[in-house]
This record gives sequence, C-alpha cells and structure tokens, in this order.
Amino acid sequence: MRKMLIKGKVWRFGNNIDTDIIIPAKYLNTSDPKELAMHVMEGVDSNFYQKIKTGDIIVAGKNFGCGSSREHAPIAIKASGIQTVIAKSFARIFYRNAFNIGLPIFESSEASEKIKENDEIEIDADKGIIRNLTRKEIYKANPIPKFMQELIKAGGLVEWTRKRLKKKR
Repeated sequence: MRKMLIKGKVWRFGNNIDTDIIIPAKYLNTSDPKELAMHVMEGVDSNFYQKIKTGDIIVAGKNFGCGSSREHAPIAIKASGIQTVIAKSFARIFYRNAFNIGLPIFESSEASEKIKENDEIEIDADKGIIRNLTRKEIYKANPIPKFMQELIKAGGLVEWTRKRLKKKR
C-alpha cells in the first residue's frame, strides 16, 4: 500500500465548531455534495468557499464537529476540496462519519495549538507526523490505521464495500 501524504495550506478555526457552523441547517434539504460544498463553514465565514483552494487543510481546536450526527458536515468539507482536518479533538460521531465518507482527520493537541493560518503543512498519515513547512516544526498525531486508510482511498465506506463485493463476484 502506498504511503499516504497530505500537503496543503491551513485555514484556522477555534473550539467547538459544530455541525451547524460547518453546514448551516437551512441547507440540509439537499444531499448533493457540490451544493453542500458551496456553503461549507458559512456559519463562521460566509465567504469561506470562495477563499479556499482544492487541497487546503482545516486546523481547529477541541470538539470539532460537535452537534448533530448528520453526515452533511464532513461531506461539505470533503466536497469543497478541503483534504483533511486537524483538531485537538473531534466529536465522536463526526470522527466516524468523516472516515465513512472518506475524509481523513487527525487529532493532535500540539498541532492544533501551534499551526497558524496560512502555514503550509505536510502530514504522513502512516506515521502520524505533521510537518509545519512554514515554521520548520514537527508535531505528532495519531496515525490513521491501515483499514481506515483503505476507506479513505476507496472514497468512503460505501465505495470500499462496493469494491469488495465486486471482487467476490
């Protein structure tokens, strides 16, 4: 299996970013990822979608993704082109939903505290190493287990399952 490396520019957010901030409830009448992406993080920055570029990274504080159990929040993040989220901690259901839809996320107190907006970082998902290329610092995160990396590379749990079922035919 290939090494999973993620590299991009950082957007910073604080603590307790709930699912209504990530994707406001008024947009939950759709499950279209492209539509959801256009409103990502609108609860805190109404122009966020216009500012980001594919490959960017969100770094936040504690309890990222708290609130409801809906999958719309990680779907909106992934569909917007954000390739990963690093936080001090994640709400449990958001954590699982993120991997289920193929969005890699990392918990790291040190990275959450030290990485600044616009820093460029690189993450080695296999080793749980986060390199801040701007500040020349290294932080530790929990590595993503191989099985979870398979989910991400497949595009999420549904696609992973489809591929496994095709192989059995």
